[in-house]
Amino acid sequence: MITLTNRTLCQMLFAVAVLSGCGVSQSKPDTHKTEAAPATAVSTFALQKGIFSANLKMPGELIAFQQVDLYAKVNSFVKKLYVDVGSTVKAGQLLAAMEAPELNSQLAGAESRLRSQEAIYLASKANYDRLHETSLTPGTVSQNDLDLAFAKQKSDYAQQEAARAAYREIADTRNYLEIRAPFGGVISARNVSAGAYVGPSGKGSELPLFTLQEQQKLRLVVAVPEAYTTYLKDRKEVAFTIRSLAGQSFKASINRLSGALDGRLRSQRVEMDVVNTDKKLLPGMVAEVNIPLNTSDSVFIVPGSAVVNSTEKIFVIRIKDQKAEWVTIRKGREAEGKTEIFGNLTAGDVLVEKANDEIRNGSAVTQKK
Repeated sequence: MITLTNRTLCQMLFAVAVLSGCGVSQSKPDTHKTEAAPATAVSTFALQKGIFSANLKMPGELIAFQQVDLYAKVNSFVKKLYVDVGSTVKAGQLLAAMEAPELNSQLAGAESRLRSQEAIYLASKANYDRLHETSLTPGTVSQNDLDLAFAKQKSDYAQQEAARAAYREIADTRNYLEIRAPFGGVISARNVSAGAYVGPSGKGSELPLFTLQEQQKLRLVVAVPEAYTTYLKDRKEVAFTIRSLAGQSFKASINRLSGALDGRLRSQRVEMDVVNTDKKLLPGMVAEVNIPLNTSDSVFIVPGSAVVNSTEKIFVIRIKDQKAEWVTIRKGREAEGKTEIFGNLTAGDVLVEKANDEIRNGSAVTQKK
């Protein structure tokens, strides 16, 4: 029988404790491994070429085909008005008559001077003719006297023509006392009454006597942005509507292009002629114009939501090998939610329909079914 002393027992327990501390412990499996981020599910479509066909909706303004402010050419008083606001007039029709008594006196004086110069010319012409007839007899009239008589006749003739021109000038000025319509149209404004003192702008009248507009034919004016000016060369017919005439559509054809861009708006002024014989349309109305944007060449067309305008670049997201790929593109025309794009793309490429920069380049994606 083996008897263990207290000291030996303590040494044995200490050895067991040391050996247990130095033993190799069995490792446990790591249950917190990093898992890959799940793939993003996106809606996609196959890229195809097509004819870009859409309508560009733009505001336009209807203006009179012709419009003129009529002033009095000479300072005078309104004698009688023959038309008023809303009157329809024809070309050459008398609109108003003015009176200026001093013109009658000036005309009478000019006529007297003309008659006087005519008499002087007739006398000098008769004198020259007599001298010339006498000079046919040798030695009767010197050549110098004949030349002086001829010069006097020419001078008197010039004075007669000057007097005639002065008379005609005053007579023409008196004709301006009758205001006539330069073209057919509608009187849209009248700013004077009988007895009013009128004259050229700033010299008797600040406002015109009348404003005359041609309304049976109107101009539809539109400012088309630079990106769409290439569609205007074919003189296309366009449709437009007027808000105050709901439910009605009107037609117009492109007739005039300014041929230059406005430096401030970067747009081209386009004018279209509108037939308005029923006078349903009025100058000043605002129209909504639909300009067709049809092309003859096939281009890549995508929904506007497929194009991302980030701070870095403009791109679309192509799906390749279940990964997102950012493809830099250049935008063309945009209309009705469709965008024309150009870039390193081929027909059949699968693009994300609703793209954004949160779908990072190279990230895993799956297509929604």
